[in-house]
Amino acid sequence: MKRISRLWLSSRPALGCAMVTLALTSASVAAADDGPGPFGVTAATVATRHSVRIGAVFNVDRAGKPAGGHFCTASVVHSPQHDLIVTAAHCVGADEGDLVFAPGYREGQAPFGVWKVGKRFMLDGWAKEEDEDSDVAFAVVDELGGKRVEDVVGGNRMATGTTTGATAVTVTGYPDSREVPISCTNKPSLHSRTQQRIDCPEFTSGTSGSPWINGDQQVVGVLGGHEKGGATADTSYSVVLGAEAAELYKDATAGS
Repeated sequence: MKRISRLWLSSRPALGCAMVTLALTSASVAAADDGPGPFGVTAATVATRHSVRIGAVFNVDRAGKPAGGHFCTASVVHSPQHDLIVTAAHCVGADEGDLVFAPGYREGQAPFGVWKVGKRFMLDGWAKEEDEDSDVAFAVVDELGGKRVEDVVGGNRMATGTTTGATAVTVTGYPDSREVPISCTNKPSLHSRTQQRIDCPEFTSGTSGSPWINGDQQVVGVLGGHEKGGATADTSYSVVLGAEAAELYKDATAGS
């Protein structure tokens, strides 16, 4: 099952409603955003100052309001202009139209506002041929009430070039069948030279774009990539964030 139920576009060339089942896959303990917790367990996310940086992505109606259910996940990342989010490229591609981002979305409420998604940045590999090794994107969100999104909820730092599996990460996202986010902590592993994977149950459609965040509050992965995030709910993928992602982030911060 692919992880998506369904511009001013800038690209750069590639360089080379069920309850969540608590599935315990390891007795190991990891340091997650919200405190220690066992590896491989998925549960509803506790609302904290860090978790509200993650939000749901919606299409919009003619009035610019959210239309229908959320279908992807994104998160605020630190940038000089305090206006940048990261997600999967297949969530914000040219076919997706006008979008909005609701950080900290929960139970039908957007306590930190609904932010219009503007300029989008993705690699040529995705823009031209939907290459799974290029399935990562950044987008600028417009000001809301004279404020910028990072000033309201904060932002995690992007970390490219990190060693996959060196530390545990917490994945947080919004299944399209639920109105609260879910989180799971585990150690990722390499699937291939360009793809990494993590075993976490119940990450179904809607969780594409979910950030993989280490204990230093750095984004070291974005759910997507292989099979647009994974063909099963229990194993998810991310592009290995290397030189291409670093250059894309540089372009996005310069272009915003």
